[in-house]
Amino acid sequence: MSRLETLLNALQKFYGVLPPPPRDPFTLFVWEVLSVHSTPRKRDAALAALKRIPAMTPDSMWRAPQKKLEESVRLAGPYLETRLTALRGGSELFRRSPDLPKTIRGPLPAARRALKPFPQLGDTGAHRMLLFAAGQVILPVDARVSRVGRRLGYGKAAPDFRRQSRSVQDAMVGELTASADAYRHAFLYLSHHGGATCTERDPHCPVCPLLNDCPEGQTRTS
Repeated sequence: MSRLETLLNALQKFYGVLPPPPRDPFTLFVWEVLSVHSTPRKRDAALAALKRIPAMTPDSMWRAPQKKLEESVRLAGPYLETRLTALRGGSELFRRSPDLPKTIRGPLPAARRALKPFPQLGDTGAHRMLLFAAGQVILPVDARVSRVGRRLGYGKAAPDFRRQSRSVQDAMVGELTASADAYRHAFLYLSHHGGATCTERDPHCPVCPLLNDCPEGQTRTS
């Protein structure tokens, strides 16, 4: 077992079973839009409300009454108009590309190109889509994963986030089994840890299950 796999097992023991993002591509797209500037509780409330309309397919969201959409999406928090525009635009892209779910499960270059028209996703969101909804063996590295990885000694620090995240990604994948399940497990627990314990401004180092493997945490607690 690699060092990273040992650390992931410690995180799983500490946090228990974590719920993964949705596996359905359109549901995951909606989940991504609702997650920005929101909390898991608010995001899930908005997602549940959209399911009740129902508006969880590209066609049903496109046809859904504006008032009901607004009431549901508002539960996710601020930036209502931005979210509505993203959801409407995304549902239209899904409607125009009925083969998108099949395409993103195919060869990776074509899968990446198919997600380029979705600016709402960004690079990390597109990688989450490829991993969780398409089963591609690709490790998303968001700001949380990058921060946790660097504190644990993976990759190299860089002023440019994209360069640093790529460095962390390259270092981590060398210690993971090359399977979508292994990559999902890694992203899920590293990203959650970066938001719950190993936070940017106030990391809770004294209770961190990875403290003995984290030079920065040991410096903070000494």
